[in-house]
Amino acid sequence: MTHPVSRTILLLDIERFSDRDDVEQAYLRRMLYDVTDRALETAGIDETLRTRADRGDSVMELIDANAPVTALLRALLTEVPVQLRALNRMASRSAQMRLRGVVAGGYVTVDDLDGWVGSDLNHACRLLDAALLRAALRERPDDFALCVSDSVYQGVVRHDHPGVPAADFHQVTVGTKNGPLTAWLHGPVPPAGEDHGERGATEDHGERGAGEAPGGSGDRPAPATPAAPGTTRDTEDTRNRPAPAAHRGAPAPGPVLDVNGGSVSFGGGYVAGDQHGVSGGRVTGDVVMGSKTDGDRS
Repeated sequence: MTHPVSRTILLLDIERFSDRDDVEQAYLRRMLYDVTDRALETAGIDETLRTRADRGDSVMELIDANAPVTALLRALLTEVPVQLRALNRMASRSAQMRLRGVVAGGYVTVDDLDGWVGSDLNHACRLLDAALLRAALRERPDDFALCVSDSVYQGVVRHDHPGVPAADFHQVTVGTKNGPLTAWLHGPVPPAGEDHGERGATEDHGERGAGEAPGGSGDRPAPATPAAPGTTRDTEDTRNRPAPAAHRGAPAPGPVLDVNGGSVSFGGGYVAGDQHGVSGGRVTGDVVMGSKTDGDRS
């Protein structure tokens, strides 16, 4: 085992990677490597200054402590969003890529099996997997959400270097199994009352078309139709009322027509009294279809 060395830690993770098939996952992994390489090259960090570890749906980079963190952050905030917009503009929905990112600093040891160990690295991984960071990416139109550790904020970000505006970072507390971690999220913080747990795949960002009707897919109830002028809510259009229960309490499968007093003419035939099973619905009252005579009912 080597001695612990100071490194800048960069983590990038693909949103909803496991929801894709093998072909899509292989494509996204190639795109992730391309985006990472271009961002680091833009920051002036070549391959001699970094070591990479693969996590399948994410990539980890240990960057030499002498490489400028300001240049890295500037590249992440400018180059990565531009690349993602270009990729996603031409890609199908299933091949689009959105990323969570973390920049942290600390001491990391590389063991004899080329494994990486260190509490600072563990903390960075927990920030990457935090529900708050996942929620931040879901709630924003951009394809990238970045969080930095408290040490990176205090040592670099808060000094408001060009291209790294300190005012755009907001302090957050991330709960972990080892206790709360202080971090700094770039961009809007998800509302305090929002559930920051995992959502189902169908609720993920970008899965609904812009024209979906309210109430679709269980999103929210459709708004009630206002009462027509001159009526009250008790006499308004019955389209806003649920159908009454059918035989033995089962929901009526068809439309309901209530006739209370008087008659309704459709042309051709007459039905007296309450009737059930008319095209799956129910008819109450007297319905006249054509002319009504006492001696001729059909």
